[in-house]
Amino acid sequence: MLDTLEISQAATSLNLLHEKTQVLLKLEICGLEDNTVRFRITELETRRPRFEASDVLVGSPRTYSGKEETASEEKTQDESPEGEEKAHEEEPDLGTDEKENQEEMTEEEEEGTWEESFKSHHDSKPYGPMSVGLDFSLPGFEDVYGIPEHADSFRLRTTSSGDPYRLYNLDVFQYELENPMALYGSVPYLVAHSPERTLGLFWLNPTETWIDIASNTAGKTVFGKMLDFVRSANEGPQMDVRWMSESGIVDAFLLLGPLPTDVFRQYAALAGTQALPPLFALAYHQSRWNYNDEDDVLAVDAGFDKHNLPMDVIWLDIEHTDGKRYFTWDSNKFPNPADMQNHIAGKRRKMVTIVDPHLKVDSSYSVYNEAYSRGYLVKNKGGGDYEGWCWPGSAAYLDFLNPEVRDWYASKFAYDSYLGSTDILFTWNDMNEPSVFNGPEVTLHKDALHHGGWEHRDVHNLYGFYQQWGTVGGQLRRSGGNERPFVLARAFFAGSQRFGAVWTGDNLGEWSHLKASISMVLSLNLCGLSFSGADIGGFFKNPSTELLVRWYQAGAYQPLFRAHAHIDTARREPWIFGSDTTALVRTALRERYALLPYWYTVFYWAYRSGMPVMRALWIEFPKEEQTFMIEDEYMIGNALLVHPVTEAASRGVNVYLPGAHEVWYDVHTQKKYSGGQEIYYPVKLSTIPVFQRGGTIIPRKDRPRRSSACMSADPYTLYIALDDQKSAEGELYMDDEHSFNFEKQNEYQLRHFLFKGGTLKASVSSHIPPGKYSSTEWLERIVIVGIAQPMMSVLLKQPGSQDAPLAYEYTPELSSLIVRRPGVRLTAEWTIVIR
Repeated sequence: MLDTLEISQAATSLNLLHEKTQVLLKLEICGLEDNTVRFRITELETRRPRFEASDVLVGSPRTYSGKEETASEEKTQDESPEGEEKAHEEEPDLGTDEKENQEEMTEEEEEGTWEESFKSHHDSKPYGPMSVGLDFSLPGFEDVYGIPEHADSFRLRTTSSGDPYRLYNLDVFQYELENPMALYGSVPYLVAHSPERTLGLFWLNPTETWIDIASNTAGKTVFGKMLDFVRSANEGPQMDVRWMSESGIVDAFLLLGPLPTDVFRQYAALAGTQALPPLFALAYHQSRWNYNDEDDVLAVDAGFDKHNLPMDVIWLDIEHTDGKRYFTWDSNKFPNPADMQNHIAGKRRKMVTIVDPHLKVDSSYSVYNEAYSRGYLVKNKGGGDYEGWCWPGSAAYLDFLNPEVRDWYASKFAYDSYLGSTDILFTWNDMNEPSVFNGPEVTLHKDALHHGGWEHRDVHNLYGFYQQWGTVGGQLRRSGGNERPFVLARAFFAGSQRFGAVWTGDNLGEWSHLKASISMVLSLNLCGLSFSGADIGGFFKNPSTELLVRWYQAGAYQPLFRAHAHIDTARREPWIFGSDTTALVRTALRERYALLPYWYTVFYWAYRSGMPVMRALWIEFPKEEQTFMIEDEYMIGNALLVHPVTEAASRGVNVYLPGAHEVWYDVHTQKKYSGGQEIYYPVKLSTIPVFQRGGTIIPRKDRPRRSSACMSADPYTLYIALDDQKSAEGELYMDDEHSFNFEKQNEYQLRHFLFKGGTLKASVSSHIPPGKYSSTEWLERIVIVGIAQPMMSVLLKQPGSQDAPLAYEYTPELSSLIVRRPGVRLTAEWTIVIR
């Protein structure tokens, strides 16, 4: 309705008329800061308000405030300079007219449109079908990624010949691979990439959502595409993406990039960045359902020490509670929980206990009684408290949509409320899809009622998001806001990265699930959830020793490193399988711990800028089309390339080393390889294929310890891999590794290392404002690969001191130089000159 058109500097709005229903809608197109556009379609007059997921956003998106163009300044397509016309042609097209109306309602509605039944429950859909949808066409794109969580390929498949991808948080038992079925979490965010540009589509809707993906090049062979080119076919590649949600509004963000780094920053500005975890959370976690009692816990803890295996966190599943009543302990199995935790703390380790969202319906259970009396429980459609069936039997569900409930729930983590808890106890939120054993698709009825009168169908995918938010609030409150929380959640939504970690749920101890974990974690990282991983060894079944070793090797190079297993599986602590297996697992664990300074630095940048920790190759090499379909290898940060071994009895793997002008070094042998090629890499069971990118510097701590806290004063080693210009650079982020002093007091340091012209210089990084963190940690070694032999000396230069010669050792066949005991503080200014 063009007579309603209104244009301002930052936004355009007009009314739309649905010609069949005669319903008036309002379309708003708003230009936001940093090359982002927001599309909103709402009803002008509603019989009932529609839910808007404003809590997902970190704030109100800031509208574009740039100079407004006048008509005389605008350029038509014919007047565009060379290159602008192509960019214009490849802008995404918002589907309109025929596209929006091509699937209008038919005379005979599909079964279930107005009402549905599940066993004895009848969903009358009192407000009728409230679905919304929108099509986007993406000219110039053939590759799209994202919309987790699915146990499918990283690069999304077209859905023309099968089911759409579904986003609906569900407790799925032994999920299938290569399937668009819904799993535990939902992020309605898709990234499209081509050699020319990267863009993102963020569909802000927490209801059941389906995504159809079509491509005009799907099924065409390389020969067919070449034939189109020879024939000068006018049709270029194009992806079409259709979003369909059960209720809510159309609220979509188009992130225009054009670079991958731009898209990550743009998405982070909307949904937030990954919370910076305490360092211990990046180390190794040992879990199973369940460690039997206090003696079992202490025996497992002692086993890691006996076998010289590092470990930071031991976990307790539901059996530690008093009859599945959360915030309690089984008094027979865990009579002295505080003493048990104090023993673990003496080893400088932590513990995690599970806290699910359902409450046992029991008048003797104080947490349930209080929630019941305050009206804090989800209601059924009749207004009474909803009751379903879960681990404790009959269970009620906390209404986390209510801020008052989240605040009350946070108070339950106080030491005088959660009796037996200490400051080393952290939290695991499981079953928070939410899982209801006797509910439709094992979850809450869609017509259950939440705070504000919202039906569960309106907010379903946000339930776990809100519980994790409340749990984080509890950990913050108990420490007075000083200590960084650690909370792992199974269900999630866009923005959950602000609260902690997620994992891929109940996987199987099979080779196929090990391989699938790479694609799944890559997808989570792409969509903001950097702190993610998969259960080492698989949750179900009993992996072979070979598979277990390979999974430890892969897990050591994924962001969340946790072993976990089902209650019916055989025990699988690393020393159970014999000394050979123990030694192989020990090597993988120590590789993880040695690299913790690098992991922590990469996580800092995830927190600071939204860059993923675990990256698809095309993120670092966006123009290299050969990387677009690779999902069996990946980058950690910008410096390490990892290719886990994911097949039984492997004698070798094919590794693609990207970048025609790059060089790569095997981190174990220091052998040099040229980029832009695929190599056959022989492997043994002890082999973890990892390569350092030439031109990078990686900080490590190489002294083996029992936990990350025991490494806090240990010296560093810098691993310098030179590029063909004989230069390299890198960074090291440092703070106290556990508190918020880095935010509140500017107590941090970001050190920058630059090697160029035979000189290594350490200085304060200019990428962020300087901090004031002081540390006594010092530099123990420098390892440089790809360097010519020094002719005379290696000298240390420091302000106010005389030049000091340093001992070194050179290996000609590897072009490797080791400089021993520079002895300088990492936070000081210094230079090492090699001549």
